Amino acid sequence: MTVLWIAVGGALGSLARYWVSEAIALAVGPAFPWGTLLVNVTGSFVIGATAGGVIGDTRLIASPFVRQFVMVGLCGGYTTFSAFSLQTVSMLQVGDVGRATLNVVGSVGACLAATAAGYALAVALSR
Repeated sequence: MTVLWIAVGGALGSLARYWVSEAIALAVGPAFPWGTLLVNVTGSFVIGATAGGVIGDTRLIASPFVRQFVMVGLCGGYTTFSAFSLQTVSMLQVGDVGRATLNVVGSVGACLAATAAGYALAVALSR
């Protein structure tokens, strides 16, 4: 049953990734992968919040099943590291080093910050 719910979470995450990425591309254009960056940052926040909510004496998300659904399924289907990598390589292949650098620094920095923020928020709410 756990595997089924991980698959459902993955499917939902994949659909959400598609919708968010498409909406952002329509809103600001395809010149820079802002949708991928937003998906990775928000996915990082969710996985951090989920992880932070399962520590300490008071647990916001106590069920291992729920953690697997969210962290493995939903976040696994939602976040787009492979898309980020391909987009960065594509920028480098056409000589757009500035945008490729912005994508790497922005994605890694923002995702680490979002994970830490989500984790800290969940820990604070758990007290």
